Amino acid sequence: MTRSYVRKLSAILLDAVTDKDPLVQEQVCSALCALGESQPQEALSACEEHLRQNEKLAHPYRTMILRAMQTVVSSHISKLDKDMARAVILLASSEMTKVKDLICDWQQAASDVLVAMGRRFISTVMEELLHGLQPGVLPHYFVVRTLANLSVSNVFGTVPFLTSILGTMLPMLAAAKHDTTRAVFCYALQHFSESTLEYLANLDQAPDPTVRKDAFASDISSAYDILFHQWLPSREAKLRLAVVEALGPMSHLLPSEKLEEQLPKLLPGILTLYKKHAETCHVSKSLGQILEAAVSVGSRTLEVQLDSLLTTLHAQICVPVESASPLVMNNQKEVLRCFTELASCSPDRLLAFLLPKLDSGSERTRVGTLQVLRHIINSAAAQMEVKKPFILSSMRVPLLDTNSKVKRAVVQVISAMAHHGYLEQPGGEAMIEYIVQQCALPPEMEPQKPGSDCEELPADSVRAITVRTLYLVSTTVDRMSDVLWPHLLQFLTPVRYTGALTPLCRSLVHLAGKRQEAGPGTHLINYDGHVTLPSPYAIATRLLAVSSNPYLGDGRGAASLRLLNVLHRDIHPLLGQRWATTIPLLLQYLDEHTEETLSPKEWEEKLLVFLRDTLAVVSDNTWVCQLSLEMCKQLPCYNGTPQEKNFLYKCVGTALGAASSKDVVRKHLQELLESARYQEEAEREGLACCFGICAIIHLDDTLAQLEDFVRSDVVRKSIGIFNIFKDRSENEVEKVKGTLILCYGHVAAQAPRELVLARAESDILRNIFQCFSTKDPALKLCLVQSVCMVCQAICGSTQASSFNFSRKAELVAQMMEFIKAEPPDSLRSPIRKKAMLACTYLVSLEPALDEQERTYMIHGCLHSVMAVLPEREGEDGGLESLYLDTMHALEDLLTSLLRRNMTPQGLQMMVEHLSPWIKSPRGHERERALGVSSRLLRSFLEHLHVSALVPFHNLGLLIGLFSPRCADLWPATRQEAVSCVYSLLYLQLGYEGFSRDYQDDVAERLLTLKDGLVHPDPAILFHTCHSIAQIIAKRLPPDQLISLLLTLFESLGDPDKNCSRAASVIINCLLKERGNLLLEKVPEIVNMLRSKLQETPEEHVLRAAQHSVCLLASQHCEAVVSSLLGSPLPFDSHTCTLWRALASEPGLTVKMLELLLQKMNRDVPFKESRAFLLSSSPDRVATLLPLAATCALSEVMSVPVSAPAVLELYPQLFVALLLRVGCTLGVQLPRNLQAKERRATGLGPASRSLEPCSSAVGALQLTLVRGGSEEVVQRVELERGWESLRTSMGHEEGVARLASAMAKFAGPRLPLVMKELLCTHSSVYEIQRVTSTAFLAELLSSNVVNDLMILESLLDNLAARQKDTCASVRRLVLRGLANVASGSPNKVPARGPQLLTSMIGGLDDGDDPQNLVALEAMVGLAKLLDLVEPGDLRPVLLHVAIRIRPFFDSDKMEFRSASIRLFGHLNKACHGDCEDIFLEQVVGGLAPLLLHLQDPQSSVATACKFALRMCGPNLECEELMAAFQKHLQEGRRLHFGEFLNTACKHLMRHFPDLLGRLVSTSLFYFKSSWEDVRAAAPMLTGFLVQHVEPEHHLQVDLEHLTAALQLLLKDPAPAVRMKAAETLGRLVKFA
Repeated sequence: MTRSYVRKLSAILLDAVTDKDPLVQEQVCSALCALGESQPQEALSACEEHLRQNEKLAHPYRTMILRAMQTVVSSHISKLDKDMARAVILLASSEMTKVKDLICDWQQAASDVLVAMGRRFISTVMEELLHGLQPGVLPHYFVVRTLANLSVSNVFGTVPFLTSILGTMLPMLAAAKHDTTRAVFCYALQHFSESTLEYLANLDQAPDPTVRKDAFASDISSAYDILFHQWLPSREAKLRLAVVEALGPMSHLLPSEKLEEQLPKLLPGILTLYKKHAETCHVSKSLGQILEAAVSVGSRTLEVQLDSLLTTLHAQICVPVESASPLVMNNQKEVLRCFTELASCSPDRLLAFLLPKLDSGSERTRVGTLQVLRHIINSAAAQMEVKKPFILSSMRVPLLDTNSKVKRAVVQVISAMAHHGYLEQPGGEAMIEYIVQQCALPPEMEPQKPGSDCEELPADSVRAITVRTLYLVSTTVDRMSDVLWPHLLQFLTPVRYTGALTPLCRSLVHLAGKRQEAGPGTHLINYDGHVTLPSPYAIATRLLAVSSNPYLGDGRGAASLRLLNVLHRDIHPLLGQRWATTIPLLLQYLDEHTEETLSPKEWEEKLLVFLRDTLAVVSDNTWVCQLSLEMCKQLPCYNGTPQEKNFLYKCVGTALGAASSKDVVRKHLQELLESARYQEEAEREGLACCFGICAIIHLDDTLAQLEDFVRSDVVRKSIGIFNIFKDRSENEVEKVKGTLILCYGHVAAQAPRELVLARAESDILRNIFQCFSTKDPALKLCLVQSVCMVCQAICGSTQASSFNFSRKAELVAQMMEFIKAEPPDSLRSPIRKKAMLACTYLVSLEPALDEQERTYMIHGCLHSVMAVLPEREGEDGGLESLYLDTMHALEDLLTSLLRRNMTPQGLQMMVEHLSPWIKSPRGHERERALGVSSRLLRSFLEHLHVSALVPFHNLGLLIGLFSPRCADLWPATRQEAVSCVYSLLYLQLGYEGFSRDYQDDVAERLLTLKDGLVHPDPAILFHTCHSIAQIIAKRLPPDQLISLLLTLFESLGDPDKNCSRAASVIINCLLKERGNLLLEKVPEIVNMLRSKLQETPEEHVLRAAQHSVCLLASQHCEAVVSSLLGSPLPFDSHTCTLWRALASEPGLTVKMLELLLQKMNRDVPFKESRAFLLSSSPDRVATLLPLAATCALSEVMSVPVSAPAVLELYPQLFVALLLRVGCTLGVQLPRNLQAKERRATGLGPASRSLEPCSSAVGALQLTLVRGGSEEVVQRVELERGWESLRTSMGHEEGVARLASAMAKFAGPRLPLVMKELLCTHSSVYEIQRVTSTAFLAELLSSNVVNDLMILESLLDNLAARQKDTCASVRRLVLRGLANVASGSPNKVPARGPQLLTSMIGGLDDGDDPQNLVALEAMVGLAKLLDLVEPGDLRPVLLHVAIRIRPFFDSDKMEFRSASIRLFGHLNKACHGDCEDIFLEQVVGGLAPLLLHLQDPQSSVATACKFALRMCGPNLECEELMAAFQKHLQEGRRLHFGEFLNTACKHLMRHFPDLLGRLVSTSLFYFKSSWEDVRAAAPMLTGFLVQHVEPEHHLQVDLEHLTAALQLLLKDPAPAVRMKAAETLGRLVKFA
């Protein structure tokens, strides 16, 4: 093959460049590049020739060819000879300059070719370009641009020509009139200058090291004059920018005197451009280069221009920066670079300009100035060193700025100052304080400048950046350690810095750690000379107080505790060892919790324990008094944080408790009472807690101080004790009273019990009693809370039993008044809860309450709590908690009262109080009443002591009251009712003499029944009630039965229908279990229930009527069945009920089912009639008697107790109903029933379908369920088999799914079922033969037929059906025979010849025009081949392979998939023994299999993967087999191109002689109807050609192949055209 073939391929591809699809165009170019990879000269020559010969080719296509050429040149420039290079250069030059107008893409592509060629052939390219650069004639735009780009790509090759180029070009500058031409000259001058500067910077590598900057000075100077003086004033913005971009690098090449001379004009000229251009990045960059050049020559002119420079640049830096605009960001960087240059030459004037602007009224000006200041602090550190004091003093104004953006900029400036030693100067403290102030800003309250026209920063940005800055400065800047320590300590205690505590503590911990490393064992804080530092007491108090809310402020609790631990030596020398143990435990506790899981009460208690432990370790009264004094001083600091102030009060009480000086204690307590803010609830509670904690140690002093406070001098001016507050408002007086009362309560609760008992009435309650007349709710709450605490303290005393409370009745009456005053329907305060708790404690004290007082208390409390309306969902969860606490308080009170009268009469009295609430029509009241009753009965049982056997005479009444509630509408009520019955039964056992720990098996069953009461299903609910009734009947004494029944009969009229039904269930159960005592009542009850069947269809009435019908049927079964079958269809509810009743009697069910089967099978299943005379096929209409029998069967078998009878007739029922399903496919109802069916359908889902097929399916499902085959029904339902069974299209599939489920879950039933089915092969109904054959065929797929020894008879029966006139039967027979392979594989070898004969007969079936039998045969053969004997298979192997080959390319997916998969199995069967004649079939199938991997149907592609894997071993090529195994795994995504490349490589390496055959086969698929296969065919060809050795190319008709590929380039599918182009590129292998 000559090189002309490459040119031919190139020509074909070049003709295809004009394809309309961009992707195809791209692939054609890639193919051209591929040709160029192999033969760059030939490919470039073809492209060059094509462009020369096709002058009229549109420029977009010329552009693509030139780009391909540029790619080839860039990769293989070293392989090009001079002639080829010259030709390409001449072509590119011609293409670039062919037209004078600018066509950028085309001419740029040609220019790129020239630039690429210039990397090696610089002289030739320069020669050609210089031809276009003639003196006196303006050059083409792209000649100049190419020269510019060439100077950048080949600096060392181009710079030596620049003197000549500039000499020719410069005279033309004046002649350039068009802005475009001028712009390209500027572009060239810019790049020439940059190349020259790079050349001069690398002279040691340059080819001519003698080149000097001076050589270009004159030319650049001349160019500068034209650009600056003539072109820069242009109105065209693009030209001005081009000039500016050129002037920057040109300024470095200007003579220094020239630059000095021009700066007064140049700089203003550049600066004016800022006003003319929106995008100023290029202006700033050029200005920076000019300033750099001016500074490098020591220009003095800058001083003169400095003001205008600073003003303009400052305006630029003040432009708002948007993160989405990279140009603006770049401009900022370039402007800052300019400021760096100015700072290096004029630092004084720069600062004099910048610093006053810090006081500007414009936010942008202030932010921009600070940005510049930060930049020069960092970039011009040497020049700014002596200016530090000046800069620091100028920062005073920005420190006062409230704008967030300014604040952020200030923080950044301070950060820069910290790194460069500014903060060590005088005035640095203000900077540190500013940082702390910003750390203290709460995120939601950071000041924002109102009305700002720019987008505001996020609210927490200032604080976040400040916190980071403080920590970084503290930890990374070593020189700041002495500046920050101990200065930062003074910010711990002021309240205004509270928000900064966490970052402050973290920084201080780090700084203290450094100090400890430097000098271990010494004090960290040196107070000498630091008078502003907080004292150790102040630090300890502050850090402890803020730790009470540990997760606030980014976790200030942990940070504060860590700082405390570090400062232990400075707090007190003795604390180190103890705190080293206790503080880590506190920190660990915080780590184990979150803000949501932490209990504030538990945490505060841990901190108080920590404080008490600390005070005990110190054990120094002076130190403790100082600490308590500091705590009192800091109390006002927490007025804005009630929680922390409340905790600090507790700390004060703890500290005072540890103080040994009584005077100090009383003094502090007096001050606390005088300074407290009584209007604040949290403070009142905190003050009371403080007094309570103090009273633990100092009870006498605490009470004395309280007494002194109320007996102050003002008391003499008033009548009552609390009138000392007459000058205050009434409300404030009430608050003070409430606080003092709370103090008394907490003192009583906390102080030692024995001391309190002696002073309760005389000193505590005496003052409390004087305030009971109040109407203020807050004061009431304080009163009941304090009374509760006092009563609890009295009861907790060991001497409480001997204590006689003289004012008990008065106190109880007062508590009840408070309870009655509360609104009965709502719960908004804990007053009634606290009052009931107080009453609970009072009940146990002497003297005892009389009967009237107890009744009044019980009645009042029940009315106060029971009637409260329940909270709606979603309301405050705190109210729910309050309600639960109130209910517990009520239960405790009633339990306490019941314990005072532990007799049946006492229990009866308590239940009588609860009875109205138990029977309430409101569910929430019943639930509460049953809950309280359950608690009372449990308590009664737990404390029951029976000294003599006495009757529990009211047991029946109580059980009658509670037991119907086991079916209450509210689940909680039901469970509580069971608990009540359970307790009552055990009470009865207790009164009978059984011990308390005795467990009764019958009564214990009640507990197991409670779970059933949660279920909302009425059947489960009432069944549970029946079980409860059985238990009651077993344990109820005979004398209680009458009273129980009377009570239950009353419950039949209960407004709650569930309870009424439950009463009837319990009555019936009792009558059944204990009816021997009431025989005379049974007939009366039965007659009453039967008479109400029509008017009241309640459950118990229906059962009575059903019983009567069953009696009739037991005597006249056939007549009853016939009569019921004569009922109109569809059956009404009463008829259905009666059918189900009959099924409930085991003695009747079998006989009834036999009769119904006879009725269903006796008549024909349908009649045919024509609705219209001209209709093509008759309509099938169901006959009535079989339809009615089917419906009746459904009703009978819907009753679970029919299961034994169904089991007895299982085979007959199953087969009859299965065939009934087949016979009713497409069968219609008689016209008179169709309207009824529509009406019945509208009644809802409960009514059974009358549609013939659906009713048969429903009956079949019930047969399976009642026959113990529920799993069959579930499996078929899961596989949607029942839906398929009802449709003509899916009937066979539905039958198969049913058979499969039967084989799996109902195997033992199959022999009798099959016996019934075998008789149907001669049925006159074709559909019955199809149904039975489908069922039997599917059975063979299961091993159960082998286990049951029915395989042989089943195979013989199916074989007999092979000649059936119905193609569907014949097809199903083949399916069944093939299923033997999966069901009984060990039987296949013996039956191999018979099975193969049947399958091949199916392949050759001529009576099936649709070839469905042949398809089934292929699928079956694929299953059998692995199991038959090789000797049986070998004679038919070739016949099968030839017979299935035409199906590879069938239009139907199923045939392609089945035939290809069978081909794979044929190969698998030949492994290790493949005859040459079959190997020929394998080789012939390779190409189709490879191509069908791209089949549009995934199943076909999967089959191809399998077939190829099976073909691999027969080809006896290890590499190819490995490739098939690697790439063609099931479920793995195939990368087709990669696999095909690998497969073709191995094929051509080991079987090169197959090239021609494979290529010719692939050519056949060039005309495939599937686009993906059509695209794969050229791919296969291309890879084969790519990997075959050149000597085998004679096997291929290249002319034919090339022509075919050329034709494919015109295919309508772009993907095909792309692959054709790609393959053409690969044919270069034959060149």
